[in-house]
Formats: sequence, structure tokens, C-alpha cells
Amino acid sequence: MVSSELLEILRCPACVREKEGLLDLTKDTWLVCRDCGRKYPIVDDIPVMLIDEGDKWAQTAVDALPVPPPAPQ
Repeated sequence: MVSSELLEILRCPACVREKEGLLDLTKDTWLVCRDCGRKYPIVDDIPVMLIDEGDKWAQTAVDALPVPPPAPQ
């Protein structure tokens, strides 16, 4: 589980320069950006905060996100 302190400071790397880039924890295994909708998986308790990884899941509905998330390739 990702610590609450870490969740408070993490921001979407694609949005943080122009917007707030706030992230919501979803299904205990995904971070979803409130601004752009990119979705970042949490794999082995480590958030994968790569823009390319968030892009892969941007068009996937929150309800359709796999649990657990697949490991990045």
C-alpha cells in the first residue's frame, strides 16, 4: 500500500506544470489525474509515474481498469 504522505505529494507529471495535477487513488491500485484523466498503475506498492504509462490507460474507463495492474513493459 502506498503511504498517505506520498499520495499527498504525488502529482500527474503531464499536468503539474500548467495545472494542479491532483491524483485520486482508485481501486487501491491506480492513480487517476483529475485534470487529464491519465491513469498510473501502482505495481508492487510503487506508483509508475511515467507519462507514457499514463497515456496507455487514458482512454480506459475507471471501471475497466484491471486489478492488479499489469507490470509496465
